[in-house]
Amino acid sequence: MNSATVFTFSKNIPIWAWCSLAANGLLSLTVAMLVVTNYKLPEDPQATATITSTSTTTKTIESNQPSPLFGEPRTELLAIGRNHKWTYQQWVEQLQREAIAAANNRPDRLTVLVGDSLSLWFPSKLLPWDRNWLNQGISGETTAGLLKRLYLFDSTRPETIFVMIGINDLVHGVDDTTILANQSRIIGQLRAVHPGSQIVVQSILPHSGESATWEGRDRLLLLSNSRIRKINRSLKALADVEGAFFLNLHPLFTDAQGFLRSELSTDGLHLNDKGYQVWSTAIKMYSKMRLEEPQ
Repeated sequence: MNSATVFTFSKNIPIWAWCSLAANGLLSLTVAMLVVTNYKLPEDPQATATITSTSTTTKTIESNQPSPLFGEPRTELLAIGRNHKWTYQQWVEQLQREAIAAANNRPDRLTVLVGDSLSLWFPSKLLPWDRNWLNQGISGETTAGLLKRLYLFDSTRPETIFVMIGINDLVHGVDDTTILANQSRIIGQLRAVHPGSQIVVQSILPHSGESATWEGRDRLLLLSNSRIRKINRSLKALADVEGAFFLNLHPLFTDAQGFLRSELSTDGLHLNDKGYQVWSTAIKMYSKMRLEEPQ
């Protein structure tokens, strides 16, 4: 292919496409640099993100091109659940049905995403497509609630389990000691039931403080982002002790003052598509550079 051919091809690509490619490339490069860098978890909200692991677990299973397990049908079902204001128990029953389906017809590279609303509303289209995903998130979930329902996917035999939990505990005034004790029990139970799975503990994300529009804004204002950073450092230490991986997403979502970046959020607590794209890119790069490295 000569230079003239390249130029002709370039002219046919819209400007927005070039911008998207450049932005995604920059994001991937940034996350990749964070993955391979082993800094200490920062006190300073402007410090660089850290993504580390201390686990010795099984190597991932290669697959040609899997896709999210429940895809668009699940997206439609979640819309029904949201519009009809399903109860907590209805969500539990739905997640159990999906877990049973995954266990009965286990796809390659099955990966569980478990946690609260941040996990629940992760768009299927934005999850990394080199894995098959089982989403086990429930809106409003706490560490105590999650601990009681981990049994739902006991029989799934996932390759990897990504856990993000704790923000609702903090918003409702649960003390750090209780949160960390529950986190320890969650990791311990997952390791006991899924000895061949990689357990990835993900950091708690920041909130946007005064600029938040979330309905529980008053409770958010009582929770400092410095406390979230402190408990994330404890989570990292806990993951080290328990032999789990730790993915510190927190700095990827913070602005210069340590608040959740407004362009990544819908209401100062939850994420928009751009925020989920950042999370998805971090998971993908983390998987390639940590979970799939030679053991």
